[in-house]
Amino acid sequence: MSLDTSLSPATLPGAGRTALVTGITGQDGLYLAELLLAKGYEVHGVVRGQNNPRRELVEELVPDVQLHTGDLTDMSSLLRALSASNPDEVYNLGAISFVAYSWENAALTSDVTGKGVLTMLEALRLHAGSDLDKVRFYQASSSEMFGKVQEVPQRETTLLWPRSPYGVSKVFGHYMTINYRESYGMHASSGILFNHESPRRGEEFVTRKVTKAVAKIHLGLQDELVLGNLDAQRDWGYAGDYVEAMWRMLQQDEADDYVIATGVSHSIRDLVTIAFDHVGISGWEQFVRQDPRFLRPAEVDTLVGDASKAKRVLGWEPQVDFDSLVRMMVDADLEALKAGWK
Repeated sequence: MSLDTSLSPATLPGAGRTALVTGITGQDGLYLAELLLAKGYEVHGVVRGQNNPRRELVEELVPDVQLHTGDLTDMSSLLRALSASNPDEVYNLGAISFVAYSWENAALTSDVTGKGVLTMLEALRLHAGSDLDKVRFYQASSSEMFGKVQEVPQRETTLLWPRSPYGVSKVFGHYMTINYRESYGMHASSGILFNHESPRRGEEFVTRKVTKAVAKIHLGLQDELVLGNLDAQRDWGYAGDYVEAMWRMLQQDEADDYVIATGVSHSIRDLVTIAFDHVGISGWEQFVRQDPRFLRPAEVDTLVGDASKAKRVLGWEPQVDFDSLVRMMVDADLEALKAGWK
């Protein structure tokens, strides 16, 4: 659904409404803030730490967002952000989201990505009091919860079997969101988002690692790309499409959980092939080296989602296909690298 920009500010879908977004410094937070502002919302964001290096990026890309210092492990800071913003909608996107790091620091990942959801839900319950049903809550759940997949494709009813501390933490937050919905009547929905990428994706993630390395190799700035499992399969979509689904969930009369995915899986080998082809390199094997250090202790081999419920109930479908997404990311990295020469 595209926004009709001919509408006056008073008739925009979000006119007079306020949203609070945790994790606003991430790719999803930035795209969501842009979407909400375009719909007429007053948008507030929670930023962890006074000297967060990504704060300036938020101020540059979405200067109309009002920022508050807060931390998902600190309920008092969340209560202050809720009091200052008095939101109609809360989008909890904050997390330690790099799966590989979760094995290195499982405790911190559990505190932020898992217990942080509980802290946010409880802060919202305390803030809203008897008006709890007037505030709508979105939880960023993850396809990593499926882990050792029990059926293909994965849907809302698929048994969860996480294979990383990150996945386990997301399962905790997912079920806690359901529990608050059932216990307190909270309008709390979870989006079980499969992998979604963009030029704003952090460079530690494999998609951006590949596209930036390919851009550098093409420009003669790098000699090789070092990867782990080239055969891992993922269902990759575009982050800009997926934040639209988040918003649509909170516009429903009843809260619920939804798989958000393209329904098509690709291997990392496919990702590498498309990226190198886009810059005119066909024999990419000479530039790619596999290193066991980049293999996961417990691998998630195949993820592919069934988003038919989201299509039926939300009217949502992905707009950007995988090939276009990869080319978009390579082009953005090439443009950024060339701009750095000027």
